Amino acid sequence: MKTPILRSSWLVPAALLFLTAVACRTKTKTTKNDMQQQEISPGTFLYDVQAMEGHKSYHILKDATGQKQVLVSGDLQGRVMTSSLDGPAGYSIGWVNTAFIQQDRVQEHFNPWGGEERIWLGPEGGQFSLFFKKGDPFDLDHWYTPSAFDTEPFETVSQDDTSALFRKEVTLVNYAGTVLKIGISRRISLLGQKQLIGLLGDTPLPSLKWVGYESRNTLTNLGENGWDEKSGMPSVWLLGMLNPSDRTTVVIPFHDDPGIAERIVNDEYFGKIPADRLKIANGVIFFRADGKMRGKIGLGPHRAKEILGSYDEEHRLLTIVWYNKPRGATEYVNSMWRLQENPFQGDVVNAYNDGPLPGGGQLGPFYELETSSPAARLNPGEQLTHISRTWHFTGDEPDLDTIAQYLFGVGIGEIRAAF
Repeated sequence: MKTPILRSSWLVPAALLFLTAVACRTKTKTTKNDMQQQEISPGTFLYDVQAMEGHKSYHILKDATGQKQVLVSGDLQGRVMTSSLDGPAGYSIGWVNTAFIQQDRVQEHFNPWGGEERIWLGPEGGQFSLFFKKGDPFDLDHWYTPSAFDTEPFETVSQDDTSALFRKEVTLVNYAGTVLKIGISRRISLLGQKQLIGLLGDTPLPSLKWVGYESRNTLTNLGENGWDEKSGMPSVWLLGMLNPSDRTTVVIPFHDDPGIAERIVNDEYFGKIPADRLKIANGVIFFRADGKMRGKIGLGPHRAKEILGSYDEEHRLLTIVWYNKPRGATEYVNSMWRLQENPFQGDVVNAYNDGPLPGGGQLGPFYELETSSPAARLNPGEQLTHISRTWHFTGDEPDLDTIAQYLFGVGIGEIRAAF
């Protein structure tokens, strides 16, 4: 029997892929970061790096061994494009829309570059929406992603082997007509052994391979007026696009206290989620992540914990997302596509499964793990920071089961049996 994992001090206190692996192999060459000519297969980290070459700026964070690698891009708003825990030839964990990137074109509503963590600002819908113009109906035809976090580059302030800092000043007008002048700072840092022990303790997990990174995202009110419930308050919104499969399941533990009045899960974003795609049992939500049916779920501040993730059985890949959830914070933007009675009683964490759009076509397929900061009630010059840490683990099932039991409260077998 394994020694229990030691609980950390900072963890929960009370608590787009058009590419698939194909038989053909192509040979190409990249000179960036000392990569020599070698076999490059679709689905590998190096394949996605090569796809960026000549199209979008990129930088690779890596550890001393070269096995842990994270691909980031200043041209794409300091986005984490993908990562690998097995070096350049390893599996590319993030969903990268290589075909779209190589077309060098821009779409009107949204550009599905992909990327396993990008920054958007919320809310998406409602009377303070940043994605709809004042008076427009809340439908797909009138939904536009602001260019500030879709097509405009961020300034690369600094970068080295283990971190990169990006900045941007933007001016946005919300649905209510409020002009928001916002400074955005985003630092991506590779996580090391110290942070791993902080997450899991020092229990031996001999088969484990892993990669992890932190994003530290700061909003500054650069305007002359404060942000409040009358003007609208933006939020940091992080969305992680990952590769779906028939054997991938999103796992979200929640506070299962019968005294909490808040509903357990909001599954009404794009229509109710069928029972064969969404299950709730023993304080855990299971959500199918196969990229075959469009749907989204969310949890409010009284239900959400600081942990969510997924398990990809095909690649034996366990993904963990931890984020900072300020104690007592209850004001979170509501992104539902309608005018709202309570625009600051929104969700803290979300998961999205891509699928065919109502009019045909599809953005991905991919699935997303999402977290949000509280609404930024900021006076001029004040700041809000939202921190997220993403970890990917692979190894023998007993080791992965130990991690899942500790962080999610359910084992790999229970996750596998959910659907």
